[in-house]
Amino acid sequence: MKFRILGLALTIAMLFAVNATAKDAKENKNLNMVYVEWDCANASSHLAKAVLEDKLGYKVELLPVTLPILWTSLATGDADAMVTAWLPSSHKDMYNKHKDDVEVLGKLTDGARLGLAVPDYVPLRSVEELKANADKFKGQIIGIDPGAGIMVLTEKLMKDYGLDNMELMEGSDAIMTSSLAEAIRNKEWVVITAWSPHWLFGRWNMHYLEDPKGSLGGEEGIYNVGRKDLKKDHPDAHAFLTKFAYANPNQLQQLMAWNKEKGADPMKNARKFMQEHPELVEAWLKK
Repeated sequence: MKFRILGLALTIAMLFAVNATAKDAKENKNLNMVYVEWDCANASSHLAKAVLEDKLGYKVELLPVTLPILWTSLATGDADAMVTAWLPSSHKDMYNKHKDDVEVLGKLTDGARLGLAVPDYVPLRSVEELKANADKFKGQIIGIDPGAGIMVLTEKLMKDYGLDNMELMEGSDAIMTSSLAEAIRNKEWVVITAWSPHWLFGRWNMHYLEDPKGSLGGEEGIYNVGRKDLKKDHPDAHAFLTKFAYANPNQLQQLMAWNKEKGADPMKNARKFMQEHPELVEAWLKK
């Protein structure tokens, strides 16, 4: 009898341990999301965080990182997800390096593109015209983060078009747009590394320079990417990120524009977006 009681006690203890483990796994609602501090990535990452926290009960930590760490942190499992992968051209090298260790979950938006852009008062229409007018641009193309996909492709473009009398200036998204704003105030010629969707095209009259050699690639998509085993560890987050997508690129551009207003709070604007697009949010959460 004593052995039977002891055996029953051990069985109950084991069941409690199993149930506790299952409960802990079920209640593991902590997520690490990574993003590069580009305006588009900032907007979409905060929107994903708002939905995951407000609708699915997660606690999401957003970690700003460099582009290489964006991909390596997912490949190593140090981060759970991101919503900032530009494919097929911009992040091509990073994706090819890590594609066996990550999962592409879904397309956030299509209709994205890369290019060199100038204010509309600059009469040039093609990259082919830059070399002869380099002095009017002070011999500079205003770029963003060193190592960013558009920077790598712009270096290729400069070789393709023989722009040996111009220099690609490294900086950041914020520095690029600040330089652009100053040039426009002074009606100076300026050429920048640009991409769409981006709030700058809503604020200023800008146009892309034609790239007849296709050095910067064609239409891009922005994708959600997760680490391996995200579905097993966080099934609700995985399901959401496979559906998380804008109805059109203009929605992302609008959210970015809100974030550029004085005193803007990306989380408040993310929740404002959710309130204004309830049917879209419902589609993201549909099982």
